[in-house]
Amino acid sequence: MKIVLASRNKKKIGELRAILSEYIDGIEILSLDDVGIHGEIEEDGDTFEANALIKARVAASSGYIGVGDDSGLCVDALGGAPGVYSARYAGDHGDDEANNDLLLKNLEDKNDRSGRFVCCIACVFPESYRYEPIVVRGTVEGEILCERHGEGGFGYDPLFYVGCLGKTLAEVTPEEKNGISHRGNAIKALAEKLSKLNLK
Repeated sequence: MKIVLASRNKKKIGELRAILSEYIDGIEILSLDDVGIHGEIEEDGDTFEANALIKARVAASSGYIGVGDDSGLCVDALGGAPGVYSARYAGDHGDDEANNDLLLKNLEDKNDRSGRFVCCIACVFPESYRYEPIVVRGTVEGEILCERHGEGGFGYDPLFYVGCLGKTLAEVTPEEKNGISHRGNAIKALAEKLSKLNLK
């Protein structure tokens, strides 16, 4: 079975392949480039679920099962921000330092520093399968620290403290992170749903 992931990120593709293969035999994960889909996908949805579906539909236009994901940080004291704008919170897409600085600034006068990383994954099937799209969500709860800790990870990981680990996500090993991460939890939820379908 072939699945096209709406991504060109090799680490993300590898993670999806590793977890899905535990549930489904003979699975092959392809990137957008592998199926000749080029250019950026415009993510203009106002929820993680909407953006994941946008990406999955583009991937499914290849004729294979399409999978897309969207993720971000939701902070309670900020009304769920940065949310779907997590990667471009400070303006430029993917400027981790600026995004973290703005998050710290916006939380300066807040006592409640609870939040969670959220990942939504959508799966869209070609017409021949006759299945409705699947959308799943994975989360990991934590607390936003007042200063960065750790050199690993990316994004908001140096500020995101996970109580059950006693560390930020920038201080844990990749294996520890995958064991509790929002993306790992979402992929497992998708794998469980896919394993119950008659897919070939």
